[in-house]
Amino acid sequence: MNKQRGGTLLGLTLGFVLGLAVALAVAVYVTKVPIPFVNKGQSRSADQDAAETRKNMDWDPNAPLYGKNPAKPASAPAAPASAASGTAAKGEFKPAVTADPLGDLAMARSAADAGAPFSYFVQVGAFRTAEDAESHRARLSLSGIEAKVTEREQAGRAVFRVRVGPFDKKEDADKAKDRLTAAGLETALVRVQR
Repeated sequence: MNKQRGGTLLGLTLGFVLGLAVALAVAVYVTKVPIPFVNKGQSRSADQDAAETRKNMDWDPNAPLYGKNPAKPASAPAAPASAASGTAAKGEFKPAVTADPLGDLAMARSAADAGAPFSYFVQVGAFRTAEDAESHRARLSLSGIEAKVTEREQAGRAVFRVRVGPFDKKEDADKAKDRLTAAGLETALVRVQR
């Protein structure tokens, strides 16, 4: 039999030296190669920047999503001053149209609810399971009290709330709370911003 020469220590040393040589070759290659995606010495003129700004002024990033039937025209015609203020030339009222229809809707709703910024509920229970909450709601229903079950996550757990309402005025909610407390139920007045 042939006796094997060398050992583990010699193999580790040779592997280490060979690995260092490969790493050195890669490092030298990488430092000699130009860095990609870096523009060296290229600058843009003010005219090019102005042309780019004009080109991007009416750019709509969602244009490819519209398909064959665009949701809005690519360029809106200039509106007369009377139309921009919300009134038409013939005296009829037309709301001002802006580029943000959802913002317009939110502002219209907040203007309509400006007198009552809150809704009120009377909470008559909070439960860990939907079955317990529905059972409590059913008992209230048999007593002639209309309640609703809503789910909410609190501290990582689902909580099922049984509530009566909503009420637009705090006085109405207080009356309902007093009536439910007189019936022997634990209640809490809850104010929710609209």
